Amino acid sequence: MRLKMCSIHVKDPAAAHEFYTGILGFETLMALPEQNLYIIKDPGGGESAGLLLEPSDNPIGAAYMNAVHDAGLPAIVLGVPDVRAEYERLTAKGVIFQAEPSDGPWGTSVVLDDGCGNYVQLHQD
Repeated sequence: MRLKMCSIHVKDPAAAHEFYTGILGFETLMALPEQNLYIIKDPGGGESAGLLLEPSDNPIGAAYMNAVHDAGLPAIVLGVPDVRAEYERLTAKGVIFQAEPSDGPWGTSVVLDDGCGNYVQLHQD
């Protein structure tokens, strides 16, 4: 058994697709703009789970997305080899962060705003 796909609710799937592929560097697994359907995956061509950029047009999904964002909680955690290097790279591209990277007993991490309704935590591998 393996993780095949998970989802994250977003305000605008097309804008989220642009952010996650164009800024963060993920690859498109499937894009059907006419159906507002976008699925991304880890870069590098290997087999990885897909991430569905799910429209938040369902009131339950929108309520969840907004409540998590309003609480300042990350909706998803992404692994990176060097959090500080990603922070510098993404800051130069205009990405907004909650604060600078921090070290804790769980490792080095930082939280960014994806501009599509979610905070995303970057955690050092």
